Amino acid sequence: MRGEILGAERRRFWHDDDKLEIVVSVGVDGASVTQVAQRHEIKRQHIYAWRHELKKKGLWSPDAGALFFPVDLPMAQAPVAGSPPSFAVELRLRGGRSLHFERAVDPATLSVLIRAVEGA
Repeated sequence: MRGEILGAERRRFWHDDDKLEIVVSVGVDGASVTQVAQRHEIKRQHIYAWRHELKKKGLWSPDAGALFFPVDLPMAQAPVAGSPPSFAVELRLRGGRSLHFERAVDPATLSVLIRAVEGA
């Protein structure tokens, strides 16, 4: 029995620069890994593998694209002597974002932070 392969060959060679551009585009304007993969006609797994590969080569860091938002915060009050120690709290927001803060954070400050992060 003899078979034929029909259609164009789908195997492509990707340079590190091309991989980096695709990996970095995840999250831009809210683009998910699936959306980026579909846009470039690759599988999602390629993006995850490329992240790992580029990180090992020192070409990509997950924190490289970190965004910092200017926020005006009210002055924090000094802790009262004898008060229980403050513990870290994690608040998970929509879109996979999260805030880490101390338990003693002022509610008004926390509201400002949440609005700033969710408005991004």
